Amino acid sequence: MAGHSKWKNIQHRKGAQDAKRGKVFTKLIKEITVAVKTGGGGDVDANPRLRLAVQNARGVNMPKDTIDRAIKKASGMGGADFIETTFEGYGANGIAILVESATDNNTRTVANIRSYFNKYGGSLGKDGCLQFIFERKGIFIIPPGKLDEEEFTMEMIDAGAEDVEFPQEQGDEYITISSGMEEFGSIQKKLDELKIEPVEAGLEQIPTTYKEVNQETYDKAMKLIDVIEDDDDVQKVYHNMDLDE
Repeated sequence: MAGHSKWKNIQHRKGAQDAKRGKVFTKLIKEITVAVKTGGGGDVDANPRLRLAVQNARGVNMPKDTIDRAIKKASGMGGADFIETTFEGYGANGIAILVESATDNNTRTVANIRSYFNKYGGSLGKDGCLQFIFERKGIFIIPPGKLDEEEFTMEMIDAGAEDVEFPQEQGDEYITISSGMEEFGSIQKKLDELKIEPVEAGLEQIPTTYKEVNQETYDKAMKLIDVIEDDDDVQKVYHNMDLDE
């Protein structure tokens, strides 16, 4: 992806997730559950993490009654308690791969993730081995609508955005706004004021350095990433590949 958007990997991942709607719903329901149990209960207005999870669920057209049932179940005495765990490792040719999971059985999840890396030519690393390769950023993906590019960009920068990227290529469907972690809330507030609801928003792990790879290496690494993403305990997967075209 050399010469392309540095957020293209996020948008590609979103497209891949949209193609697996059932999996997406399962992961978002789990995020709603975790948000309720760790973020302060089932009140969307009083729980910022839950509000974000609900917003993302609406962004992929999850039915309102499904969202409401997930909140109600998580708010009761039932419902699983999930442990949030991050895995760091390397794929083909030393590509960095960071995995975020939410699991009710950490022993199972560790064993599964390790087996995926081993089977597909990667290796699971020690905690912290990728701390200088990824940086947590606020990312908002919104439909372009009829926004004026210059005016909207200035409004977002004034609100604390680091970058606003409008679609530049045929087939691109979204505007991507990036910010530092600390400015995430102010960007979200500004979008609310403008009555713009993101298709997806959250704190994402963005590479600070990219590893240029050829098509063969890219395809090999994506086999590993796809298998990891298919695991029910996995919420998100990040990589630092840059495809040399």
